[in-house]
Amino acid sequence: MTASDQGVERIRIPNRVAHSPVALPDVMLAAPLLSRLLLGASGPGLAIQAAALGAYAGSAAKDWIRRLGVRKIDFLAVFGADVGHLPAMPLAARRSEIAVYARRVNELYRPIEMPRDELAARVNEALTRYIAGITGQRVETSDAIRSFMLAQFFFPFALGGCDFISGDVAIFRDTGVFEPHVIAHEFSHRKGYFKELEAQALAYLSLEASDDPLLVQSAFCERLHRQLRVVARKEAGSGAAGEDHYHDLVDRADLRPELRWAFHALVPRLSSAERAMTTVMRRLYDERMRLTGQNGITDYDEGFTRFLYGFENGGA
Repeated sequence: MTASDQGVERIRIPNRVAHSPVALPDVMLAAPLLSRLLLGASGPGLAIQAAALGAYAGSAAKDWIRRLGVRKIDFLAVFGADVGHLPAMPLAARRSEIAVYARRVNELYRPIEMPRDELAARVNEALTRYIAGITGQRVETSDAIRSFMLAQFFFPFALGGCDFISGDVAIFRDTGVFEPHVIAHEFSHRKGYFKELEAQALAYLSLEASDDPLLVQSAFCERLHRQLRVVARKEAGSGAAGEDHYHDLVDRADLRPELRWAFHALVPRLSSAERAMTTVMRRLYDERMRLTGQNGITDYDEGFTRFLYGFENGGA
């Protein structure tokens, strides 16, 4: 703890499930099925499932008790915008922002060459310190990350995932310059910010404020990526047309080759079958978000960019 942290309340959330050799939610789901397939009996699988459930519930209960003392950020009071208060952002302002942030990321560019666990620790500290600067609390959580969870099969478009109950986090694929923001987003969930817009905003703002060139670069790349997606959808519609236009916009943004490749890779061109499956799962995920008091899957890009527009222009 540095001198700047003196007098700040410290709350430690254990996240013990995150340090288990395998994801316990996956064990609870898969154990009976695998036992039946491999051994021809469900008994061993059910025993493993029960043991995993006990460990999972015990850890989750301890995390929940610790979270009761956390002071959450009031987004509307602090930033002038939240899930229910987002100003409209003109298309011209979006196009202008694309030009500005394309220049910025070109100037900032540097490859990410450190191991993921080292990067995660750096991101976690930046996020923890940013939140503490607002609430007066250091909400200290694990920086452990998995590379696999069963959720990635159900939501193939996702870059990462967090089990909100246990705080278990996985990053599903390497995203290069975007990875610090993906990690910060999932770590925001781990700290108790379950709404996707809030996680997007906290990830961006904490990385931007970090003064760490790798983290600032990632924040700006995420902001540019989300603006490109929104503009592509507004100009060409959703589905294949929108995806094609996104790639056209990336090519026209005059990004350096390394960045252009990363932006293209983030939105892969899908076959008809892959697009159909992704569309169905996106709709299901969108409905799930709406049922939890969010605006739907657009909170990731349109909501996020409108939030920043409101915050930087005096509120919604």
